[in-house]
Amino acid sequence: MKVLPRAEWTARATAHEVRVDAFVAPHLARRSESVKHPVHDFLFTYYSQRPAQLRRWHPGYGVALAEAPEYESLKGYGVSTGSTTVDTSYVSSQRVLLTTLARLLRATASRPANFGCFGMHEWAMVYRLPEDETRHADRPLRLGPAGTDEVVESHRIACSHFDAYRFFTPSAAPLNTLSPTSADRAEFEQPACLHAGMDLYKASYRLLPMICSDLMADCFDLAVEIRELDMRASPYDLSGLGYSPVEIETPEGKKEYAAAQKDFAERGGLLRQQLIDECDRLLS
Repeated sequence: MKVLPRAEWTARATAHEVRVDAFVAPHLARRSESVKHPVHDFLFTYYSQRPAQLRRWHPGYGVALAEAPEYESLKGYGVSTGSTTVDTSYVSSQRVLLTTLARLLRATASRPANFGCFGMHEWAMVYRLPEDETRHADRPLRLGPAGTDEVVESHRIACSHFDAYRFFTPSAAPLNTLSPTSADRAEFEQPACLHAGMDLYKASYRLLPMICSDLMADCFDLAVEIRELDMRASPYDLSGLGYSPVEIETPEGKKEYAAAQKDFAERGGLLRQQLIDECDRLLS
């Protein structure tokens, strides 16, 4: 087992905190003033990892920290030969989680990527709703209610991600060509789905402290970028926040969306494989 001296691991922990604070600090400042952000709040409301947990650096199973009393009381850790490390018994207790996550990640990676959804899930979430009843009612719909409904009605909707599909309006749900549920994610998830890409962050923090936080931070950074595209392609007008729209109702907008989606799918694929490798390592 590799043992990191205190000077080395504290430097890495500080670098990690600085890295994520570029996003976390503005979020905490807004939260203290009760200011909502329709794009970035999602990373802390939909996902359950708290800012303090995101800031905490973990070395991962197989690496011990010298002189680390602040880690001794953390879940999953134990003390061995004077150093603090993730305990083998904790890893063994997470076998069901590791097996389930590895199965979902592998199933997603094995499926052909679909670049034809064009982010219609966000539009289906406001279909036939008055503007004052939408999720972000303080932000106007870029095309207005009627124009938004027309876009939904003129497109084929094939959302494969249950946690997006479940927020469709009652009028939009029957328009979806798929019917994903919480129980059959492995049968529907596909690697080009923006939400599947963002959910790599969820998979990574569920694996903490068994994996290194560096990998989790990589997944978080990708989720931030994907979320921004997700909302730029949504029906909301976010120009007041500095986000230019991706006009998916136009051929040019579709091309822009698909190109970004392809880039995210490729980058997400690399992270997905790293998470699979980590699950396999921990299971062995």
